[in-house]
Amino acid sequence: ADPSRDRSRICIVEEPFDIVAIERTRAFKGLYHVLHGVISPVNGIGPEDLKLKELLIRLRDGTITELIVATNPNLEGEATAMYIHQLLADTEIRITVLARGLPSGSDLEYADDSTLAHAVGSRSILSDAQDGSN
Repeated sequence: ADPSRDRSRICIVEEPFDIVAIERTRAFKGLYHVLHGVISPVNGIGPEDLKLKELLIRLRDGTITELIVATNPNLEGEATAMYIHQLLADTEIRITVLARGLPSGSDLEYADDSTLAHAVGSRSILSDAQDGSN
C-alpha cells in the first residue's frame, strides 16, 4: 500500500516470512508476491496449488517490468523458479533470480560443497562484480 514503493518490480517469495527477511536488508523497494509454497511433486504440490493465477492477474496491466524470483536455493525452489520462467517466457518482463553462492566475509574452507559448487558455477567477470552491473 506504500505509494513510495517501486510498482514496476515484484519480488516473488515462497512464504510471507520471506518478505521480512528481504525487508531487513533495505535493498528492495518494490512489491511482493507470495506463492504460499513451492512445486513439490513428492509432497503432491503442483503449480495449480500455488498463487500463480493471482500473479498472472497482477501482470495483466503491463506495468511490471521485472520479476525477481526469490525462492529458496533447493530442488523445489529451483523447480518453481524454472516453472515461473517458462510460464512467462513469451512476455517482455525481465525475470531475475537472487544471486547464489558464498556469503561476504566467509572462508572457503567453511563453505558446504553445494554452496561452493554453485559459487564456482555462477562466477562473474571481475569488472562486472566490482561495479555492481551484471
